[in-house]
Amino acid sequence: MKKIFLTLMALLAMVSLSAKKHKALTDKKAGAYLMVYHKDFDHSLHMAVSYDGYEWTALNNDGAVIWGDTIAVQHGIRDPHIFRGPDGGFYLAMTDLHLFTQRSKYEGNNRVRAVSEYRETEWDRDGKAYGWGNNKGLVLMKSFDLVHWTRTNIDFSKLPASEGVNWSEVGCVWAPETVYDEERKQLMVHFTMREGAGRNRIFYVYMNDDFTEMVSTPKLLFEAPGQKYDVIDSDIIKVGDTYHFFYVSHENTARPVHATSKCITGPYEVDNLYDDGEKQGHEAPNCWKRFRQNKYVLMFDNYRRNPHNFGFVETEDFRTFTPIGYFDAKESPMVRTNFSEQKHGSVIWLTKKEADRLLGR
Repeated sequence: MKKIFLTLMALLAMVSLSAKKHKALTDKKAGAYLMVYHKDFDHSLHMAVSYDGYEWTALNNDGAVIWGDTIAVQHGIRDPHIFRGPDGGFYLAMTDLHLFTQRSKYEGNNRVRAVSEYRETEWDRDGKAYGWGNNKGLVLMKSFDLVHWTRTNIDFSKLPASEGVNWSEVGCVWAPETVYDEERKQLMVHFTMREGAGRNRIFYVYMNDDFTEMVSTPKLLFEAPGQKYDVIDSDIIKVGDTYHFFYVSHENTARPVHATSKCITGPYEVDNLYDDGEKQGHEAPNCWKRFRQNKYVLMFDNYRRNPHNFGFVETEDFRTFTPIGYFDAKESPMVRTNFSEQKHGSVIWLTKKEADRLLGR
């Protein structure tokens, strides 16, 4: 009996330690930042770390941290987004898509990929019927240490028709992002979606705590008036009691737009206050807070620059936005130490200990 009691006490102690380890990271305890991004070169997951939010160093000397062909149905991932949940877990959501399988091969990290073996056609399905870059699903992963991951591949074309959407004819599922609904106490993933080759809109769905199953029917979050143009690449951050919603409008050219709501699922009111001064088309807005400062950074992907680069603006009130330039640009504080041509990134907080471990310090 005594032995059983001691065993139970030991198990309780382990549960207690686990509970302490898996807690939300607070502003006070944050000591570094983690950026995830993909590269057109290899359609894989890459990571970079910064201690001050200005100077960034890529892990693995900018080599892939997770190869896209090991986790995705289309053998490539794009648009990675990372979220740190209230349980302290790391949630990765990525587009399951490879754009360049007509290229013969690429080389990297001593590995050669004959990408032409992935499929014989330019797209997974007919481009006229389903549009450019058509795909059917997402790759979702969860970890507590950024090393050991669980993975789920979701195929939206297998869903029954709902909300007036014929999901078997889904044309794309792009740019997923994870956020936490405090009222429902559930993880929510929002993403760009279109039927066939129609207009892109923003939908959302709730996930279970393990990040392995959808627990609701996907619903419409946002669309252009009358679906007259595409809206893509949504990003949501809560500040105080307000949800700030950024998305990319294709009304004239691709550019981020700002909207707000008191409810995570909207309706969102567009204010047109956001202005980053960028004249070229740009996308993939991601808003993150500088810890222990009342400053928020809006990071975006200027896909029209050659080579690709990220632009940055800062705000304190979400009414005025101050551009602080591009990575490695003259007079910009944003610096890359060992990487380039990153695409569609997102940023979260780490502890200093976590950052040291990732960088091998």
